[in-house]
Amino acid sequence: MKANHILAAISLASMVNAHGYLTVPKSRTRLGTEVGIDTCPECTIREPVNAWPDVEEATVGRSGPCGFNARVGVDYNVPSTHWGNEPVATYKPGDVVDVQWCVDHNGDHGGMFSYRICQDQDLVNKLLTPGYTPTEAEKQAAEDCFQDGILPCSDVPGQTCEFSPDCSPGQPCWRNDWFTCNAFGADHRRACQGVDNAPVGSCYTSIAGGFPVTTRVRIPDYVSNHTLLSFRWNSWQTAQVYLTCADIAILPDGGSAAPPPDPGAPCTSMPVTFDQVVTTAPGQTVKIVGSIPRLGSWNPASAPSLSAARYTSTDHLWTTTLELPAGQAFQYKFVIVGSDGAVRWESDPNRSYTVPTTCQSGGVTVGGTWRR
Repeated sequence: MKANHILAAISLASMVNAHGYLTVPKSRTRLGTEVGIDTCPECTIREPVNAWPDVEEATVGRSGPCGFNARVGVDYNVPSTHWGNEPVATYKPGDVVDVQWCVDHNGDHGGMFSYRICQDQDLVNKLLTPGYTPTEAEKQAAEDCFQDGILPCSDVPGQTCEFSPDCSPGQPCWRNDWFTCNAFGADHRRACQGVDNAPVGSCYTSIAGGFPVTTRVRIPDYVSNHTLLSFRWNSWQTAQVYLTCADIAILPDGGSAAPPPDPGAPCTSMPVTFDQVVTTAPGQTVKIVGSIPRLGSWNPASAPSLSAARYTSTDHLWTTTLELPAGQAFQYKFVIVGSDGAVRWESDPNRSYTVPTTCQSGGVTVGGTWRR
């Protein structure tokens, strides 16, 4: 029965030309469309795969968590001049935010969809490094992490979280942590078009006009200067999965314009930004390892990673911001971690720092250069 469903789905796929993509926050796919690089943003598809009823079964292959659009030959897992270099939205841990994707009028295949955040910065950095194309194994490892980081529908108070009407109890798709479209064969507000019940053309698709699909998610208790929000839609009608992602930041203050703290007042903690110039090769990651638990207690495997979002050919800058206790004294070093997991430490002596005890607007920045 499942094999017949898949064969029928593949046949249907050849007759249907359009599909869907993340629009809010602005995905890399949407940015590619806005600058004229992507002529079919809704065509970022992984196919053919076993998309139903097990919504986690399909591997991502070259599509990765951010999508590969074969129609225009664009790999959105790789930063470009127009996307991937900086966040398009900044949130606070615990924020409840609106998210939206756009489904094409002629390519609404029904099914279920989810939003995910991977909290392993090492894996995410593979998708943030300019000039580096992640391997399929790295893409799949990142996807596995995003699957573990689903932002469940049920995590938003007051949001209705239903089971898919095209799924039955006992099937793997019988879960309401993912979001669901309406019944594919419904005679009113059918499939994904019915979620917002908005008129066709309310969002952009290149073939038949799109319908927005709006829901809400809660941002996890996680901090990153630059990470990714990945969107995954598993089709019910066709053997297809759609993957797109948006570059975001999750910061303690949300990047808001709140009044700065009194510079003379005592603080319990302080955001400390480490700006480190390190020349690296594609696939390498920089970590800060130190004498306190927040820095891994000298264990590189437990240490936080820096982001290469501001790394350019002329400025080899890696950076991260950590919330540290006021007055905390510690020693630390930077290490380079290769794609094979090999760790290279910078030379002695250890670096030392003490977090200020009085508030400073915007926190403090510690700059430096790799010690050979």
